[in-house]
Amino acid sequence: MTKLLLKIFAKDYEKDVSANRDKIALLSGFAGIFCNVMLCVGKFIIGTVTNSVSITGDALNNLSDAGSNIFTIAGTKLASKPVDEEHPFGHGRMEYISSLIISFFIFLMGFELGKSSIDKILHPQSVKFSLVSLFVLIVAVGVKMWMAVFNNRLYKITGNVNMKAVSRDSLNDCLATSATIAALLISHFTSFKYADGIMGLIVTVFIILAGIDILKDVLGSLLGKAPDPELVKNIEDIMLSNEKIIGVHDLIVHDYGPGRIIASAHAEVPCDCDILEIHDVIDNVEKEISQKLNIIICIHMDPIAVNDEIVNKYKEVVDTIVKDYNTEFSFHDFRMVKGNTHTNLIFDLTVPHSYHDKSKITKDICARISSYDSSLNAVITVEHAYI
Repeated sequence: MTKLLLKIFAKDYEKDVSANRDKIALLSGFAGIFCNVMLCVGKFIIGTVTNSVSITGDALNNLSDAGSNIFTIAGTKLASKPVDEEHPFGHGRMEYISSLIISFFIFLMGFELGKSSIDKILHPQSVKFSLVSLFVLIVAVGVKMWMAVFNNRLYKITGNVNMKAVSRDSLNDCLATSATIAALLISHFTSFKYADGIMGLIVTVFIILAGIDILKDVLGSLLGKAPDPELVKNIEDIMLSNEKIIGVHDLIVHDYGPGRIIASAHAEVPCDCDILEIHDVIDNVEKEISQKLNIIICIHMDPIAVNDEIVNKYKEVVDTIVKDYNTEFSFHDFRMVKGNTHTNLIFDLTVPHSYHDKSKITKDICARISSYDSSLNAVITVEHAYI
């Protein structure tokens, strides 16, 4: 079914995913609206007939899902708007904002269902059982399971966070509807009259957890989460594939929405090379990254001494001291400045984000370098990586 729908809505998506990304998002939205409206109508009728708050709440959840699908379509349309004077990086983050709105809808539905479920526990009423109700709910589980698999497949193809959100929400709906079926069966075959309200609360928990998962994902993108490790590796591999670039550091990746990534990096190059030649190398590497990864990148050139035996000797000394202090630490931009009374060893030290006491780290490593040779003075800039 998924392949058939993709062929209808985006028949050449396998050749160019980026060109068909919006079409696939619209497919997800329209399919979701159709399925959720049908499920909402069916469950609402059954919930009203059987006097089940958990089934009625499940119907309202489907209605909120249909609203979410509408925001998926709206977010896709807004995110695809071209750049303008006020938004030079485009409108790609509208996709994240639409997911944020979806999470708020989910929280609202969860809150309302929670209130109804608590009222049903405090004032229990009998639930009417019918095979038709059971059949419709089982079908609903099957439909939601298909929607979860369908949207997860579309998410893997496009990387659209809205589809990931819909997939998770659909999977939680499967569990929620299963809980509703359990409430219906327990109420029918036992005298336990609180089952419907309790299961309604269970459904509420599923809905709220789904909202929290989506909210965490979206806030990470909006606040600036760490880039994909595979993307970082691809950028570094392309840069280091050129023999003139001997090191990469200070890589920063900014995400302005799908297909709108801007990055910057420092490339270490031999200081005795021709500057015009190195400039040409950097230009070519920037173009290669842009063509292969669809990223705008600006690379800064850092000239370092690679053929100086004394510099290399003390660089190895610092490397040994740093690794002995903490194997998670690394350094770059190593330089030496000789004086009459002492020699400055200047470098940047990169430490994990969990290390916050930069002054202690600086003091400890400076002391170890001075212990090795009292004429050495370390000038260290401690920093955290952006990847």
